Amino acid sequence: MVEPRLFKLKSQLAPSPAGPVASEHSCAQIWVDTGVFHLDQAFDYLVPEKLSSLIQVGVKVQVPFGSREVEGLVISRIESPTTTSKLKFITKVLSPHRVANTSSINLISFVAQHWAANPWEIISSAIPARVASVDKKFEVQESLLDAASARDRGELTFRAFDPHQNPFSLTAQLALEIATKNSVLIIAPDERDVVQLIKYLNLLGKSALRIDSGASREERYTNFLKILREQNQIAIGSRNAIFAPVPKGSSIIVFNESSMQMYERRSPGWNVRDIALIRRDTENLNVHFCGYVPSIELAALIESKEIRYFSTKSQLKVKAFSPQDSSLLPGRIFTDIRAALKDGAVLFIFPRKGYANAVICAHCKNYASCKCGGRLHVATKNSQPQCRVCGADYADWKCDYCGRAKRYEVSRGIEKASEEISRAFPNIPITLSYGDVIKDVVESKSSIVVSTPGAAPYAKNGYSAVVILEGLSYFAHDDLRANERAWELFFETSSLVKKSGTVLLVIEDSHPIVSALIRWNPALMLQKELEQRSEIHFPPLVHSAIFTCPTNEISAIARGIRMAIDETRLPRDMRVLGPVSIDAQKSKLVLLFDSESENKTVEFMHELMRRRSIAGKTEATLRIDPYAI
Repeated sequence: MVEPRLFKLKSQLAPSPAGPVASEHSCAQIWVDTGVFHLDQAFDYLVPEKLSSLIQVGVKVQVPFGSREVEGLVISRIESPTTTSKLKFITKVLSPHRVANTSSINLISFVAQHWAANPWEIISSAIPARVASVDKKFEVQESLLDAASARDRGELTFRAFDPHQNPFSLTAQLALEIATKNSVLIIAPDERDVVQLIKYLNLLGKSALRIDSGASREERYTNFLKILREQNQIAIGSRNAIFAPVPKGSSIIVFNESSMQMYERRSPGWNVRDIALIRRDTENLNVHFCGYVPSIELAALIESKEIRYFSTKSQLKVKAFSPQDSSLLPGRIFTDIRAALKDGAVLFIFPRKGYANAVICAHCKNYASCKCGGRLHVATKNSQPQCRVCGADYADWKCDYCGRAKRYEVSRGIEKASEEISRAFPNIPITLSYGDVIKDVVESKSSIVVSTPGAAPYAKNGYSAVVILEGLSYFAHDDLRANERAWELFFETSSLVKKSGTVLLVIEDSHPIVSALIRWNPALMLQKELEQRSEIHFPPLVHSAIFTCPTNEISAIARGIRMAIDETRLPRDMRVLGPVSIDAQKSKLVLLFDSESENKTVEFMHELMRRRSIAGKTEATLRIDPYAI
């Protein structure tokens, strides 16, 4: 017979008594990690006397919230509570070190309002995770940055990179020059750029404090605390580093500012450019944007003389060759490539990865598709057709229409393009740089380098020729940023050619990019783009918001927004585009509105998101001024 088990009572720990309340500034206002979107206000907590000296503005604490203990950030100390509710005590101080100052807190608050977010979403990006072992290495002291709350406006420039020069070296030199007077914060699009900038700073004899996710948690938190304590430092990181506190009068350098990597992908979708401009206005910081071609937003500010534009007069030798049917290389381009190969390395830029991005029947020309509806592609030279959607293999593929088994591979990728280039120029060594195999530097000896956009390595002495294949395809994407990305790519890639080299474009010679590269000046293209945006009242001449939610709810939301416009709760001149289906489950609305009504519109949409959160409807997303609409 089995003996019955004794009941085990669940043990519970009674909270230790907090003791008396602090005699001065007995309450603290705290942003709390509630995990709930609509609970985004600051909450009042009592300050225990025994912790009063440690609980300062910018210190992280642990507080009771509901039935659990959560993290919070102290944003102020006050004499009396702002609510009549019964207050709870702060449980403990998580770290005695201040990780935010008044300017940081004001910035987080502004960004949360501007992008319709919960402040803790911004804190998660702005302040690195605490590491207890690192805390012990630093003495508790006052931050050097509390004076950074001045309202003066700093310098604002765009510095265009010159051709034939390394942009990382140019940026490192600019940072080193500024660092002799004050601190510098460098923001780069991705880890590869961060690593290169650190390399060139080291070559100039200057170390940098790395504060992005590429560093270990310990290194990142250590460097963040150093920024709060030391002046004349160079800090560097990817987009989250834009929130790092720096002393008054310091400079922010945004490297390659037009990159889509400068936009936060998760909620709430802020971007580095706008936050840099906000900090310039509120913290007396100098902001220097760097790149080959400014984004359309900066182009509008340059046009209005709000940004000083710096560039040097340069000219490139550029030749354009009209594409011929489906040929990879037009016939007349071969002479120039052969001549360039005698003088060094030649770079080919090709727009697509893979081998063949589509398969058609060689007999009836119908596209090969999977049973699930997805189209087939060929990943590598020796692989079988495979579905892009479900990954199914088709080793014994036959056409669904005519039953023939002979296939024809179209929409070539970089691997197939490199085969054709190799056959066209036999006995010349070829290097590929794309995907997971990206080269940083290649020799300048006679060779061919084939790369996808953004993955081109540097040649030690420059390329004797740069060949951009299928030039028109870079402008053929269906979003508003297509031209910007193409311009930046053409200028960035063309800059890799050496002074005696030639840029060879497979594109019509009447295309504006040809003359822009020859003069090394994108101004006319940018002006024309701004004129076209003005005619259709599209960003950056107006602001935009994208609201996404389940398709079965989107029509009701659209009706509600249009009703709010009729009732003047939203501006009369607001345009509502959509609903537009994104996929089988979700649809979106696009809102366009002027600067004068920006605050009113964002507040309305923010309240809509709060009410959905209260009702338990969490499937919606809101993006204010997103990368593309």
